[in-house]
Amino acid sequence: MGADQRLDWELAKSALNWWRDAGVDVLVDEAPRDWLAPVSESLAVERPAPTAAPRIAPAPPPVDVKLPETLDAFIAWRLSDAAPEMSWSGARIAPEGDPAARLMVLVDCPERDAPDTLLGGPAGKLFDAMLAAIGLDRTTIYLAALGWCRPLGGRMPAESTARLAALARHHVQLAGPKRLLLLGNAASRALLGADVTPMRGSLQPLNHKVGQEQAGAVASYPPRFLLERPAAKAEAWRDLQLLMRGLA
Repeated sequence: MGADQRLDWELAKSALNWWRDAGVDVLVDEAPRDWLAPVSESLAVERPAPTAAPRIAPAPPPVDVKLPETLDAFIAWRLSDAAPEMSWSGARIAPEGDPAARLMVLVDCPERDAPDTLLGGPAGKLFDAMLAAIGLDRTTIYLAALGWCRPLGGRMPAESTARLAALARHHVQLAGPKRLLLLGNAASRALLGADVTPMRGSLQPLNHKVGQEQAGAVASYPPRFLLERPAAKAEAWRDLQLLMRGLA
């Protein structure tokens, strides 16, 4: 019997991303090294002279496309091949719930164990319980994502981040909610320009386009984080209470 040849590609992608962030860029040295040699000898090993890195031309700026001015047209456009997620694997997931709801919830992308829906699996069950605790359910909110399908490894491609943030802001303008719940760092950075931790504990003002009422945004932890760290549920509950002030 041979070893199990199956490979978890998302886990491998996650590991590669971690090594990249940690600065690992080579697997082995260019020249052999005697690890048992004295320090002075080890340092005396000749190494090839560094070569200048090739100059890479900067990527051209994204084409300024006029975005649809109605919510229905925008959703149809986001599901088309013109969307930034066109090259990602997996089905794109449209927003769900009531587009006219006073509360809009923004997450980063579909969950790993439920990629065909928004906030599915165990994280979705916890999210439903959180909504029930404040007297709401999925039919009485508007739920959307920053990335409309799950990227490989669950990590937003760096080259798509700014574009997705701009689209999320346009989406919020079209929906015009009174309150916005931002679950996770990616959603918080897209709308508020900072991670969840420094944004928590206060209702952040969020301007819609001219003529619309100003919204209040609350940044909080995503349900999957709360499943891993149950002690943070108390802080998430305070976030939900802050969110509901003045919303009823």
